[in-house]
Amino acid sequence: MSSLKHIAVIGAGPAGLMAAEVLAGGGVAVTVYDAMPSVARKFLMAGRGGLNLTHSEELPLFLSRYRDAASWLAPAIQAFSPQQLRDWCEALGEATFTGSSGRVFPVAMKASPLLRAWLRRLDAQGVRVELRHRWTGWDDRGHLTFETPNGPHTVAADATVLALGGASWPRLGSDGGWVPILAAKGVAIAALRPANCGFTVAWSDIFRDRFEGRPLKSIALSFGDRSVRGEAVVTRDGIEGGAVYALSAELREAVAVHGEAVLHVALRPDVEAADLTKKLSAPRGKQSLSNVLRKAAQLSPVAIGLLQEVAKSQGLSLSSLPPERLAALINAAPVRLTGTTGLARAISTAGGIAREELDENFMLWRLPGVFAAGEMLDWEAPTGGYLLQASFATGAAAGRGVMRWLASNHKHAVIPGRP
Repeated sequence: MSSLKHIAVIGAGPAGLMAAEVLAGGGVAVTVYDAMPSVARKFLMAGRGGLNLTHSEELPLFLSRYRDAASWLAPAIQAFSPQQLRDWCEALGEATFTGSSGRVFPVAMKASPLLRAWLRRLDAQGVRVELRHRWTGWDDRGHLTFETPNGPHTVAADATVLALGGASWPRLGSDGGWVPILAAKGVAIAALRPANCGFTVAWSDIFRDRFEGRPLKSIALSFGDRSVRGEAVVTRDGIEGGAVYALSAELREAVAVHGEAVLHVALRPDVEAADLTKKLSAPRGKQSLSNVLRKAAQLSPVAIGLLQEVAKSQGLSLSSLPPERLAALINAAPVRLTGTTGLARAISTAGGIAREELDENFMLWRLPGVFAAGEMLDWEAPTGGYLLQASFATGAAAGRGVMRWLASNHKHAVIPGRP
């Protein structure tokens, strides 16, 4: 492949940088453009609490986490698998380990050492990075247009990889500004929605003021036929946390359709109803109900507060409930969710470029030579390493797609039903 070919990658997150690495390895000139003053800001933020790169579970189960998108993401993830991602990290000098939950982390537990090593490799491959370049579309010659601190700038590229992310955490660079640009070209885009997000709850002032920021630990959350173990955190406006995020897709859709969703919280999921009833049936003496719940049911203050909040919303008095009803409430406390906490606060984004807009090389049918990867695409996944894995894998797939397209003299992949 001629090294005179110039490929523009727009977006300097994991998907864009991985596409750039694949392309540079293929012998083309690559420039990465990003609107922010530095690269991979969301990636660095994700690494503050320990960078969860991927997951160690068997690949069929791993792929099922992508739900409706699993079938079309599978080839990309199989071609750049969780083990290959770990090997890639090792080659950059960043060893990984598997935690007790099966999640995979770098030993350093940070994104910054990995990113620094990666940028050094890209620099050695000749990849250029242009920051403070906000992409605004194309001019009438088909050249890419950017707004920069020095004014408008145009770039002629032989192919382009778009990796601009979704619209969660917009202050870190992914603000969904690409949506109207592509929509104007006729590209079908599923509405961007919050994923792995928190939900609003109409807490009472007393509960909110006392328990804001307090965690509910070792609980189980249930909605429909799904139940998830984990933790949640009471926020001023509602509830969030890992267990909530795991159910967020179903909860979000229910709220969209019905205006609300009822989440059931099991505060002592490891205790059978009969055993819990027995503990609560013991004579109370002069103990307050709160003391009974703390000692007999081993509930934390925030868990007791949640029970009181739920009882109040239902017009019930906890102290008047018989032990069996109180036990049932402890392990199925209904919390009414009234909305999501918003896209800007979500961990990730659902929606994006529709699957049918892409060929098997991740190129847009309507825009030959323009490829897309990462969270711009219409898929979502739970936390646990699945988000980063798919971003890396689709970035690599788009990079390979560009190389195949160039080698095939600018032809689309042949897919039934498409021209």
